[in-house]
Amino acid sequence: MSQISHIIVKVNQQKLYCCDDQEKVLLEFPVSTSSLGIGNQNGSFKTPLGEHSIAQKIGADCAINEVFVGRVPQGVLEVLQAENKPLPEDIITSRILWLQGMEPGVNIGEGIDSYQRYIYIHGTAEEEKIGTPASHGCVRMRNQDVIDLFNRVDEGCRVTIQE
Repeated sequence: MSQISHIIVKVNQQKLYCCDDQEKVLLEFPVSTSSLGIGNQNGSFKTPLGEHSIAQKIGADCAINEVFVGRVPQGVLEVLQAENKPLPEDIITSRILWLQGMEPGVNIGEGIDSYQRYIYIHGTAEEEKIGTPASHGCVRMRNQDVIDLFNRVDEGCRVTIQE
């Protein structure tokens, strides 16, 4: 069992904090949340606030910079680029922590459901934008950082996204 029991994402700081049971900060990482701000509506491309949990961890044995499309590994980014493979606009890399909302009417339910909106904590091909709002709604991390986080947390870990 991991000693990280709670992740706090602070949108106004563009930071992710890993805390223990006593809410003591154990680790801190820079992140990138939505370039369009905060919000919970399906199709808004905004980062949802509130209490979440890690519903699913995806990519445990994948290489750093592995590209995921529909949560399925496609190959390493550099190889795909060298082969001129078509890539999505928002490239998801290395690891995925798929979030599910815990608050009915806030991030669970028709039109506002974080899980159905595919809200993740994930690696990105745009690491240079980490620390500034640049995502399409998810919480982006540097690839090495998301792998480190992935290895330290369990499914079910609480994730709070705050303004």
